[in-house]
Amino acid sequence: MITNDVQYRNTKTVLAQFRTAAVNLEAGLAEAADRKLHQLQIDASLAQIEDLVAEVEAYEQLRSGETTSFVADGLGEISTLLIQARIARGWSQRRLGEQLGIAEQQIQRYEANAYATASLVRLCEIAEALGLQISETG
Repeated sequence: MITNDVQYRNTKTVLAQFRTAAVNLEAGLAEAADRKLHQLQIDASLAQIEDLVAEVEAYEQLRSGETTSFVADGLGEISTLLIQARIARGWSQRRLGEQLGIAEQQIQRYEANAYATASLVRLCEIAEALGLQISETG
């Protein structure tokens, strides 16, 4: 999951590199000594491209502001929900940190380890800062 603009730009760069590599691999297929191995490399590149495109599209969808509802099937998904809500709100990690009165680096650490080190109180503070209304279903 892309969590910030730096990762977004880096992912787009890597995506372009994979696309170039896939084109080059496909161009060399006819001359490949081991066509099966070469085709596996092409398939692996295309699969990676598909994954990266999905990540970029998901981040762009969140950044568009069109996503206003988030669903977590359990507490284990709260970290993803908080990150998605921050992105959809148009907030950087710095902005969230400022809102909470903590350093941007702490938000980066929280998000890097899926909020595993954040207390329940902190998770609630983050949800409140992001304007999330949490309700139970089912």
